Amino acid sequence: MAAATDYPVVIAGAGPNGLMLACELALAGIQPVVLDGLPGPSSEPKANGLVGQVVRMLDLRGLYNRFSGDDQPPHPVPAWMFSGMTLDLSLSFTGARANPMYAMPVPQPRLVRLLLDRADELGVQVRWGHELTGLYARDDAVTATVSSPDGDYALATDYLVGADGGRSVVRKKVGIDFPGTTAQTVSRLAHVQIPESLRSTDRSLQIPGFGRISHGHNRFDRGLVIFAELEPERALLGTLEFGRSTEDGPMTIAELRQSLQRILGADIAFDEPSGPGPHALRRIEGQNSRQAERYRAGRVLLLGDAAHVHSAMGGPGLNLGLQDTANLGWKLAAEINGWAPDGLLDSYETERMPLGQRVMMHSMAQTALVSPGPHVAALRDLFGELIAIPQVSAHIAELLAGTDVRYDVGDNHRLSGWHVPDLTFDDGRRVAQLLHSGRAVLLDLADGTAASAARPWADRVDAVTAAAPEPPAAAMLIRPDGYITWATDDFDARQQPVLEAALTRWFGAPGS
Repeated sequence: MAAATDYPVVIAGAGPNGLMLACELALAGIQPVVLDGLPGPSSEPKANGLVGQVVRMLDLRGLYNRFSGDDQPPHPVPAWMFSGMTLDLSLSFTGARANPMYAMPVPQPRLVRLLLDRADELGVQVRWGHELTGLYARDDAVTATVSSPDGDYALATDYLVGADGGRSVVRKKVGIDFPGTTAQTVSRLAHVQIPESLRSTDRSLQIPGFGRISHGHNRFDRGLVIFAELEPERALLGTLEFGRSTEDGPMTIAELRQSLQRILGADIAFDEPSGPGPHALRRIEGQNSRQAERYRAGRVLLLGDAAHVHSAMGGPGLNLGLQDTANLGWKLAAEINGWAPDGLLDSYETERMPLGQRVMMHSMAQTALVSPGPHVAALRDLFGELIAIPQVSAHIAELLAGTDVRYDVGDNHRLSGWHVPDLTFDDGRRVAQLLHSGRAVLLDLADGTAASAARPWADRVDAVTAAAPEPPAAAMLIRPDGYITWATDDFDARQQPVLEAALTRWFGAPGS
């Protein structure tokens, strides 16, 4: 018999990943508690937006329009960057191959506030100023020790999820190693106010005594310069230098200016922003690329930066972490609700670890391609020729978007293991709308026969019959995270036991 617990799930960390996981669990009827040592939501500028399939993931939960302010479905961008080089995607995707590069410019502090509002709607309890300080894991439960303004206390839980960042207390306390490498780099980033005399009409800067700095990443022989103006009167200006820092204490605007002088050989006059803060002003010494040796230790699981850290170049962090969340949420809820088949929760690690490895690979490759020296300059010239080939740019776009790894779902249909296409039905509905509830969907695009086969799983799977122009399949079984586990081009009596096996494999034994 399982031990009595205070909450089915305790989540350490009220960042985007922890809050999104809480929302996913609440959709499935599980009420977690979220702990965070900060007194309230952080206003520190971090990520500047969402990039890749994570935008479609928010659309599957009905959150894209709400978070973006756009009343239209998400649409992919025609170009993106890889190590400061432009990927032209306008000719890269033809036929059934869809461009997976989406972008949604939402600063991380605002994203956290939006997710907090959503969590509050779903009845999730978030405890600010309550920091997880230790844990004791048993076979049947986990006890977390918590420090709060009112004193220390203990919480018993069925499962504990560490979404508490790269220095995760949860990961350390449970004894999961965090192997990887640390590059000898120094990055500096600040919000600044740029004089009008330096601006050009194409959003670039013209620096006297040097020349042009384009919007985005700029690689030079002595380092990288980052310029982006995402808000009026508050530009982001940053550098990346290779080697060790000699500065002590907090970073200053003067330090950033000196770094720019070393890279460009010219001075840039800029000031601190005049508007309200907080403003970015940080130095990061050494770039970690590390992945937890496992994502699960019994009843303790890792999520987001607690499971993997890497360079922020190209914006992969929230894409990877929030997609981890979508994968874990429904599986953990199924385990707690009692219908999860054997091995379902373990598949969180087996499916998502390869994606983490891919992100570390491409983020380290991008860092290598901005390092100094003529050999790197020659490599960039060659790489620029390669990404001009549409098939190559498509491959890299899928890598950056996190859509280039096919899950092993036990079905060999061409759609199985991939994310569901963005379908619009004849009645005007979109496939994303079918997944707003966080439940699985058996989508019948033929005569309804396949949908009727899912009746014994009606408490877990919504059966939907719809019509669509040029349907990609006759029927498909879609997990709550949007991935197809089974599909067929022609459903008949021979396919029924195959469908029932897929339903059982992913959603447990049939009900009454």
